[in-house]
Amino acid sequence: MSSDNTKENVRLISRKEGQRSGSLSVLLPFTVNGLQARTFGIWTLLLSVIRCTCTIDIQNKTFYHITLWTFVLALGHFLSEAFIYKTAPLTIGIMAPLIVASFSIVGMLIGFQCVPEPQEEVAARHKKRN
Repeated sequence: MSSDNTKENVRLISRKEGQRSGSLSVLLPFTVNGLQARTFGIWTLLLSVIRCTCTIDIQNKTFYHITLWTFVLALGHFLSEAFIYKTAPLTIGIMAPLIVASFSIVGMLIGFQCVPEPQEEVAARHKKRN
């Protein structure tokens, strides 16, 4: 979904459209320029790479924390656009990322207890006891 959103944001300006029906780009035409659309597209691609990296090495707590924060930031971004700045009406294009981010945060917090501690931390704690 993130890579599709990236392509859509880059393509958005080249088509000189401000809004596509059912798309995640629901900003008004006069509030988006080419630089903003491409920046949002690259930002979304970066988040996609971070999340894929976490799925490859899910036992890495650093990747896990960073991935959790990407969902928190996404949730904050879409909530602020919808309720603070009022630039994004509550359509499916905004509700979908809100739902995905919310469920992902809850799932990652529940799953966090299943991420094992690295061997170095276990060894260091064991060494401190002795």
